[in-house]
Amino acid sequence: MSLLKRIEKKEPAQTAPPASVGGNSMPPPVESMSRQRQTPAPPVDKMVELRARLLSKIIAELDPKLDIGRSDDLRRNVEELFNQFLAEESDVVLGRVERQRLLDQLTAEIMGFGPLEPLLRDNTISEVMVNGPNMIYIERNGKIERVSARFDSDMHIMRIIDRIVAPLGRRVDEGQPFVDARLPDGSRVNIIIPPLALNGPTITIRKFAKIPLTSDDLIQRGAFTKEFDEFVKACVKARLNMVVSGGTGTGKTTMLNIFSSYIPNDERIITIEDAAELQLRQEHVVSLESRSKNIEGRGEVTRGDLVINALRMRPDRIIVGECRSGEALDMLQAMNTGHEGSMTTVHANTPRDALHRLETMVLMAGFDLPLKAIREQIASAVDVIVQLERMRDGTRKIVNLAEIQGMEGDVIISQEVFRWENAGVKDGKVLGALKATGIRPKFIERIEAAGIFLPPSIFGLDPRFYQ
Repeated sequence: MSLLKRIEKKEPAQTAPPASVGGNSMPPPVESMSRQRQTPAPPVDKMVELRARLLSKIIAELDPKLDIGRSDDLRRNVEELFNQFLAEESDVVLGRVERQRLLDQLTAEIMGFGPLEPLLRDNTISEVMVNGPNMIYIERNGKIERVSARFDSDMHIMRIIDRIVAPLGRRVDEGQPFVDARLPDGSRVNIIIPPLALNGPTITIRKFAKIPLTSDDLIQRGAFTKEFDEFVKACVKARLNMVVSGGTGTGKTTMLNIFSSYIPNDERIITIEDAAELQLRQEHVVSLESRSKNIEGRGEVTRGDLVINALRMRPDRIIVGECRSGEALDMLQAMNTGHEGSMTTVHANTPRDALHRLETMVLMAGFDLPLKAIREQIASAVDVIVQLERMRDGTRKIVNLAEIQGMEGDVIISQEVFRWENAGVKDGKVLGALKATGIRPKFIERIEAAGIFLPPSIFGLDPRFYQ
């Protein structure tokens, strides 16, 4: 049967009136009832239009001379104008909850970061990811979930992006379509826009806790043990050069913050970062931040340039937020020229991979150095590599601490001092513990020369043999 005949055959059945039995019409078929229950297509969102109208009116009426730093006065003015203009909307009736929600949204648009504002205030959220105007994801307790918040359009996102980068003297446009920045509270921000981002302007915010995490907090969470913490504290005070290694989102910057907190207050610390994130509590800290090219393609200052400049600033410690390219060579030379106790982070999956990555980054500096000379520099400069890992349940833990013992032929020799021992998974939680391997590191003499004497039990040894 042809398609036309099948359609003609169905039409009478669809248009026929319902049959009657005893004067009562038969109930409509189930298919018809399901169509009736379907929600009709929603009309144009009147709340979006109302919010846009009120926002434009309030911005137009705000006093341009008003000090935006006085947030209480600005918030009071916004609320007065909101009540005034909302009263003029005669056809709009809002309940108390809707009215307060609309006021909060307008206040966030004018004073904060729009739809991101409540997410940034939520202390249980560790990461915010904007994948275009209609897709916003968060990370909570190590798990990613989608939220109902949304932007009105790509232009709405761009307004918030400009508000983030403008105070830092940075820009995002077609000539510079991606940038690293930070929020006033120190949270890390990465922004990438079309034409590179096909889904629309994309924002990734790595939130930092209002109160920085301490070693006690991480011990309670099972990230490491008290014995490990005591050992690392001795390494920092003995001015050993340390590299924190791990993948993306494993907590390298948080761990670097904790290790840096063990530096004595009477030492001069210089930090070098792309976007200042480290939250050191010492008094004598100088923070340096790299700079990208301007619109003419000039004025770039790299992390390597800042490391070289830091050598002339009489530092006791140099802390590089992250080594990603040729600045690794300048960092190794600083470690080898009397600036002991320096620290940095690298992206790598194991301590051995961290050594290979350092070799690669030194080669990226553009100097034609033999591989053996590079490895000798690394073996002489780096004393300790701390490896972090993000577990399957979302928790972040230290899984390895390796000592760099030197060279043997053309190979860098390393020795594990602490190692994570996995004990399986129970109720979705990864079980295990960070344990000592029973080996005392060779640099224990440097720790003892600094007046720090660690008990043998830290290394898993029986103290009776060392009495």
